[in-house]
Amino acid sequence: MALSLSIKSARIEQAEIRAMSIACEKVGGINLAQGVCDTPVPLPIREQAHQGIENGTNSYTRFDGLAQLREAIAQKLSQHNGIHADPETEIVVSAGSTGAFYCACLALLDPGDEVILFEPYYGYHCNTLLAVEAVPRFVTLNTPDWSFTKFDLERAATSWTKAILINTPGNPSGKVFSRAELETIAEFAERHDLFVLTDEIYEHFLYDGRSHLSPASIAGMAERTITISGFSKTFSITGWRIGYAVAAERWARRIGYMNDLVYVCAPSPLQYGVAMGLAQLKPSFYRDISLEYASKRNKICNVLEQAGLRPCIPQGAYYVLADVSSLPGRNSKDKAMFLLDQTGVASVPGEAFFHNGSGKNLARFCFATTDEKLEEACSRLKKFPSAERIPAAQLAL
Repeated sequence: MALSLSIKSARIEQAEIRAMSIACEKVGGINLAQGVCDTPVPLPIREQAHQGIENGTNSYTRFDGLAQLREAIAQKLSQHNGIHADPETEIVVSAGSTGAFYCACLALLDPGDEVILFEPYYGYHCNTLLAVEAVPRFVTLNTPDWSFTKFDLERAATSWTKAILINTPGNPSGKVFSRAELETIAEFAERHDLFVLTDEIYEHFLYDGRSHLSPASIAGMAERTITISGFSKTFSITGWRIGYAVAAERWARRIGYMNDLVYVCAPSPLQYGVAMGLAQLKPSFYRDISLEYASKRNKICNVLEQAGLRPCIPQGAYYVLADVSSLPGRNSKDKAMFLLDQTGVASVPGEAFFHNGSGKNLARFCFATTDEKLEEACSRLKKFPSAERIPAAQLAL
């Protein structure tokens, strides 16, 4: 028998986000493709992580995480999310929110189970479903406000549907699901007896007076909702891999067992740093995040408009989808590579966020970077010729 890849492995390709980051690195460009979040880490978090190493918090933690961190998460959920979770039985700390999502899928989904996924979607969500042999069923959100109807949900549902996935605020669209929308989803999930998987990693990045609502806080939803979030984005610690899942005990226990099998535990001194640092942050910290990133959002969106790459203004998170139809190329990858070649600014091709070839005229730009890097990227984009000034020969490519 000839050696070969597993069927699961053969179905998964390298994320376009990673591919564009590599391409950017090769040309020494400005990476607005990947959400590396290279802004400063809050001082209390840094200091407490160091203290964790010094005080000996360097061994394995319990399979569901350090007790101090689970307790800190429970307090945070109560204060910010309207979720009341038992830190002893209903919270699982994992290797980032991506790890928490993977473990939840392993625990709750069987091969062939269908999961409704809103698109544009985050590629890791879709690929994780494929990796556990679940079947994504897509509901395409309608521009310009990324809306959907209950009829869209019903068309996607079949007898095999077991869950629906929500990402709010959303990557890459920046959509913030409203209470009315989440209540529509809640009614739909109850009627079809579905799990609701929610990725809320960008919950503190909100603009224009919007607020975040956790689906698990809606009446009747706590039992069927698996809330996934983490600290990578809020504290600019994407490399620390500290995320978590929150669910009713009977689901959380199995998610924890999968976490133990795949990751054993997230890094213990870094768990300690987040747990102890959380208590030292002032409430204004989260408000300041929104104000800081709203300024970054406005800057990049204004420059994209000037460059002839009309942005879809995000309501939350720290990405913006822009119309790159004016650029030469047969698809969004060609257009993104053209922009990288001309300006040294990397973006993500829009087709990475759709299942059927849509998004060929879109690109995603991430503005979670330092002011200096963002200013340099904007300066380069300002010098980029708009569609009217691009030579006809290039547009015909």
